[in-house]
Amino acid sequence: MDWGMKNRISRIIKPETGRTVMLAVDHGYFLGPTTGLEEPRKIIAELLPYADSLMLTRGILRTSVDPKASVPIVLRVSGGNSIIGDDLSNETITVSVKDAVRLNVSAAALSIYVGGKYEHQTLKNLAALISECEEYGIPVLAVTAVGKEMARDAKYLSLSCRIAAELGARMVKTYYCEDFQKVVKSCPVPVVIAGGKKIPEKDALELAYNAIRDGAAGVDMGRNIFQSSDPVGMIKAVRSIVHGNVSAKKAYETLKI
Repeated sequence: MDWGMKNRISRIIKPETGRTVMLAVDHGYFLGPTTGLEEPRKIIAELLPYADSLMLTRGILRTSVDPKASVPIVLRVSGGNSIIGDDLSNETITVSVKDAVRLNVSAAALSIYVGGKYEHQTLKNLAALISECEEYGIPVLAVTAVGKEMARDAKYLSLSCRIAAELGARMVKTYYCEDFQKVVKSCPVPVVIAGGKKIPEKDALELAYNAIRDGAAGVDMGRNIFQSSDPVGMIKAVRSIVHGNVSAKKAYETLKI
């Protein structure tokens, strides 16, 4: 692995702890003005000081993030369908690697749909993106999206994560599940867990705690942070779990909800 690749990964996954708190604000690429993200610039400015990296689209990066900010960017580069379309998994690569370089990103993120109708297409997207990004020393984060009929169990998620790693992804984002240790052990690259849809703050913190306990390299949370009644308190609480090994109970007690 060359210096540039190592440097970009170390900006996202902090060497001091080997963990990361990623803030996902890329939901608009298929959901439009998501609740809590109606004014992206405002909420991003509030949460930016507590995020190890931002996962977002190039449009929101250009319009809603101060270019003087030093936060690492994980750029969403796949899309092509909306929540009202026929099939969300019918994605393509939507951003060129040259544009990602111009935007000075630390990683590129793309979704794959193993077991879905467009599995072959999304895996080809991932392989093509990785091949090009490797030339520039940009790591690729593979997002193991789950279709409506896909079970979020260790067998399926291990399959998805391992395929992504085999194709060359430097990091993988997936869901937490029972026997999550099996997913982590069978994936040779760092695994970050998705926060998913909004759930009660106590449950979201327990999710973060369990994932870290079971070997996750971090969390990539969005709605469970910016849709919280205390967004800043919530991201601080998540950080205390990820980087400070604080219990979910203790982290929850710090919230103003």
